[in-house]
Formats: sequence, structure tokens, C-alpha cells
Amino acid sequence: MVSGAALLLVTGALAAQSTASDELFPPNAKPGECYTRLFVPATYETLTQEVLVKEAAERLEIVPASYETVEETVLVEEASSKLEVIPAEYDWVEETVMVKPARTKIVEVPAEYSTTTEQILDMPAHTAWKTGRGPIERVDNSTGEILCLVEVPATYKTVEKRILAKPATTREEAIPAEYKTVRRRVMTKPPTTREIEIPAKHETVRVTKLARQAEVKRIEIPARHETVTTRKKISEGRMAWSSVLCETNTTPDLVSKIQSALTEAGYPAGAIDGRLGSATMNALRSFQRANGLPEGSLTTETLGALGL
Repeated sequence: MVSGAALLLVTGALAAQSTASDELFPPNAKPGECYTRLFVPATYETLTQEVLVKEAAERLEIVPASYETVEETVLVEEASSKLEVIPAEYDWVEETVMVKPARTKIVEVPAEYSTTTEQILDMPAHTAWKTGRGPIERVDNSTGEILCLVEVPATYKTVEKRILAKPATTREEAIPAEYKTVRRRVMTKPPTTREIEIPAKHETVRVTKLARQAEVKRIEIPARHETVTTRKKISEGRMAWSSVLCETNTTPDLVSKIQSALTEAGYPAGAIDGRLGSATMNALRSFQRANGLPEGSLTTETLGALGL
């Protein structure tokens, strides 16, 4: 008789063998189709729920005091008195005043001179040797020059002499006093004062008075809820078999349709040439990533998403 634990072990081994068989080969394979193992992304479910974002509270609102403006007559300046000065009165008078007194001054009388002429000795009489003037004055022709001692008379010259005729003197001159007529301002009436009464001054002014005291109002603020959308993971990402296109079942016409569909969807796939080039594969991966499809291979699921 087989125990319950042994039965569980046998059942687990058969299940593991069945799972290993599913991983090695694609399930429900059809002739003429190609399959590959791709990573199937995790799936999520969008949940919407209402959550409390702000609790109920109380707000204090201050109602400010109100004021009113009234007119009042107020005293702005008390009655007083002031002394007013009555200025002095003046008039103009003319009078002669001495601006410089009489005086004397000493004046120099210059000396007087006369001019006379006088003969003065220029050179006294003297003797001098002179050379002889002819052969008569020689003893014979064999002698040298003849020297004669002659008398030179005195010479005189006439000079002018300035002689003091009258020495310099001084004299006193009288200078009379100088006078000037001037206009002078004289006081005819001295200044006086008088007292002037100044009445009180009142003004009508606008006065602001309190009409109502400030008060505080309590305002209830209800709680606030918001609708929050969250994503909940339903299944983990996994590797799974998927039907794909390959060289066996892919035609250039189908590749051209795929390129056109990718380009129209906003993923430029390069030239529409029926070949799976790098531009077409890059556009295919971008489309798969944006639509949550397994990336990297041309699966039948991707063809369905492209409408092919």
C-alpha cells in the first residue's frame, strides 16, 4: 500500500517532467510555423480607490473692525496776543562836512646852477727827439740817422664847468580844508510797539471712530478625499514560447507591409525594401516596448498589434 507522502512525491515528479517538456518544445506547435522563447513582461491591473488626503479641520476667520468717519469741530490754535513793532520813521537831510582839514606842506626849491668855460693845461711844454729830415742835417754821408732835440710847446683845452649859483631851499605851502555836501538819513520818529489780539482758531476735521469691534469666526473645513489610481502586478515577467516569423515563413512582401505599418504608426523603419535591416528592427523594438509586447522578434502578437 502506497503512503500519502509517496503519492505526493510521485505526483510532483510527473508535474515537473511535464513542465520540463513544455519548456523544451513549444506547446501546440503547427507545421510550417516557427517559434522562439521570448520574455513576456509582467502584467499589471489599474486600481482606482478614494483616499483621505486632508482631514476635517477648522479655519479661523477674523472679521476686522469697522469704522465710520464723522465731522467734528476741534480747537487747533488757542487765542493769544502778539506785539507788533511799528518801525521808526526816517528822513533825508543834507549837510556840509569836512572831509580833509587845512594843512601845510613843505615844498623843495631846487638849487640853481650857471655854466662857465675855463682853459686848463692839457700837456705841459717839453723837449722831444725828432728824426732829421735831410742830408743837410748830417755830418757826412757816412753817418746814420740824425736825431734832433726840439722843444714842444704846452697844449691847453677849453672845458665847461657847472657852478652852483643858488643852493636848494624849502618853502611851506598852505593847503586849504576840503568839504563835501552829503545826504544823511536821520530818524524823525522812534520805533514803537502795539499789542494785537489773535482769536482762537477752530477747524472742522473728519474723525474716524470705531463702529464695530473685530470678531473671530470659526469655519468648519470638511475632510477632502481624492481618487487615486494605482497599478497592481497581476503576473510576473516570464519566458514563454511565441510564434514568430523567420526565413522559413517570411516573404519580402510581408516585410514591406511590416515596414509600412511601423512607419505609419510613427516608428520610421527606413526604406520600404522588404528586408529586415537594422532600421526596421530598431523601429520594431521601439513599437514593442511602447505597447508592452515581447521585444526582439517578429511575433504573431506584434503582427496583430500592427494590424497585419
